Amino acid sequence: MAAQLNTLLREACEHVCPLPPVAGAVPAVRRRVRAVLADWQVSAEIVEDALLMVSELVTNAIVHALPPARLRLSWVRVDERCTLRVEVTDTGSAFPVGQPRVGIDPDEHGRGEAIVHALASRHGIRVHSGGVTRWADLVAI
Repeated sequence: MAAQLNTLLREACEHVCPLPPVAGAVPAVRRRVRAVLADWQVSAEIVEDALLMVSELVTNAIVHALPPARLRLSWVRVDERCTLRVEVTDTGSAFPVGQPRVGIDPDEHGRGEAIVHALASRHGIRVHSGGVTRWADLVAI
């Protein structure tokens, strides 16, 4: 497995795709990610966790942020281990700080960040001139 991942790191270390700013985009993005991870021969356990993380991060960008947004999958080395990094970058919050979010049911939303944090070996947020990038890592098994 380690040799296979090292080959992946050299040959196909990332995949980037734009995210359409519509809620129905999430299933299509999941299918695309599943295909990419299959091409990269990623283990089924990592694929399922990655798809859940992708769903939560993409939904967050579509529902709460301004377009455009993009998804980036990449292989990084963390503590000498191959790690799948899932990143979603958007141009920032669609809601001014402190403004109530009309039409967003708190019983149906708000758990995505906790799910991503529970699955990830590491996670974080980078604020930069182009917007905000939320990222999470999954260690390859």
